[in-house]
Amino acid sequence: MSPVLAIGIIITVGFFGGLLVRRFGLPMITGYIIVGILLSPSLLNVIPEATIGNLDFIINICLGIIAFMIGSSLRLESLRKVWRSIAWITLFQSLGAWFLITLLLPLLGHFILNIEGATFWQVYFPMAFVIGAVSCATAPAAIMAIVSEYRAKGPLTTSLLAVVTLDDAIAITAVAFALAISQSLVGGLGLSMFQMLGVPSAQIAGSVGLGLAFGFLLMHMTRLARTRELLLVIAFGMIMLCVGIADLLGISSILACMMAGFFLVNKGKRLEIFHVIEGIKDAIFVLLFVLAGLHFNLRIMQTTVVLAGLIVLLRCTGKYVGTRIGAEISHAPGAIKKYLGIALLPKAGVSVGLILLAEHAFPLFGAIMLNAVLASVIINELLAPPLVKYAIFKAREAVSA
Repeated sequence: MSPVLAIGIIITVGFFGGLLVRRFGLPMITGYIIVGILLSPSLLNVIPEATIGNLDFIINICLGIIAFMIGSSLRLESLRKVWRSIAWITLFQSLGAWFLITLLLPLLGHFILNIEGATFWQVYFPMAFVIGAVSCATAPAAIMAIVSEYRAKGPLTTSLLAVVTLDDAIAITAVAFALAISQSLVGGLGLSMFQMLGVPSAQIAGSVGLGLAFGFLLMHMTRLARTRELLLVIAFGMIMLCVGIADLLGISSILACMMAGFFLVNKGKRLEIFHVIEGIKDAIFVLLFVLAGLHFNLRIMQTTVVLAGLIVLLRCTGKYVGTRIGAEISHAPGAIKKYLGIALLPKAGVSVGLILLAEHAFPLFGAIMLNAVLASVIINELLAPPLVKYAIFKAREAVSA
């Protein structure tokens, strides 16, 4: 199938799917994901697998634009009011998911999986340790889509977007740390301090530096644009450049684009650049989430559904409990204590990217680990968006229904 035809089907059918589920009180992105699953090769096979592979680059572009929008929502004056609670909550909800999966998954691995010759320290623990690290991440795109759809504003929304931003950095660090230790356990090698701390620190520093550089360039380049249309051209081109260079350097394009938006909004220069991007955000959301649904694989769901369900349960429990602990320690407002943990459950692009990176390091169980995380993402993306909507409405921060 022609990629152009596929994109036309994705946007048009996705639009109607979003409208349909909204009539039942669900966020539109749930409809987009369901449409993607229905069109996938595993079900109706409307869009073939080869065509989907040709469209995967669009996901990186969409994530870059969404990350830029998230960065633009993080004004320092708003963050100062909740910075203490953000720090504690980010730490505990990330570690909560990682700790719970690392603790319980190895103990249950013998009953769930049948891996010939598998031992606790060389298979079950390393696999759980890496999956737990990947589970630190929260899906910024899903949360941004729902915040945008209902025009949410307030302490909960500000805290939610800030925690999601920091989650990416924590997940990158956690996975690099987990890979270093797990590879040593599997191969009987010694631990390298550079692998554990140097590599993730360099990746995060590189992402932040690249994002700040692009934010600085954008601030000056916007002076050349006389119209909103030209502002969109500059913004779109620079975001694509940022994503492309980050991928080339092997650093996080999501974190880089977030930092670019964060820099620009706090400098207060030509803020209408964010308004012109708002004009294309709905098309970006349709493309991203229908494409995510197209990666649904029925065979993967059948073979790893029990392990995937356990990952979803442990991750959600760890994040919710960790958020409550962090909120209590920091004396966060009541709405944040009650509802932020529910809103931090989406999981998608960052988790998939990190588990794809980890898969190649473990020939014995890498495929099982990858399939289980992919299946858990599918389950999670269907269940979590309505919960984000619930949290925003219960906190009374939704401007429109």
